[in-house]
Amino acid sequence: MDEENKETVVLGAISRGVTKFDKISQETNVEPKDLEAILQKLENSGLIRVDEKKGWLGTKIEINPTEEGYREFERQLKILQEKWNQLENTYKSGNKQELEQKLKEDKSFLPSMMMFGIVDMMMFSMMFSMIGASMGSFIPADDMGGMGHGADDMGGSDMGDDGGFDIDIGF
Repeated sequence: MDEENKETVVLGAISRGVTKFDKISQETNVEPKDLEAILQKLENSGLIRVDEKKGWLGTKIEINPTEEGYREFERQLKILQEKWNQLENTYKSGNKQELEQKLKEDKSFLPSMMMFGIVDMMMFSMMFSMIGASMGSFIPADDMGGMGHGADDMGGSDMGDDGGFDIDIGF
């Protein structure tokens, strides 16, 4: 996942109520050293603020979005939704070469789209089937590692061996 998408994913997690450093790292699948740099950049940009709260067990640090941070995240979500709509329309047109080209162009956005529930997984798997490729050839396994955490948020379910769909997405 490229740096800009990592920032969007981190800002998205914070905007959705994940306020602790360790939890943000876990939910976004961003290494702590990378997360520290991203958080610093987001804070310097005025998109997040770091709040220290005193409690019985000492000082507690929470990371919260600013109003500008919420607006920026919403703007990024709209961009991701537009990219997904373009992919979906290209799939529906039946042009395999154009779909493959768009998937390659938007490759770095796919993990973010999945994390925020923009992707319709059934449509997504049909896209890859149409071009004769696997999702793993477009989305590296290390970018998919954290995506499992948000499956319930995306309306997904674990259909395992109970006769449901089994979609291999590379992790």
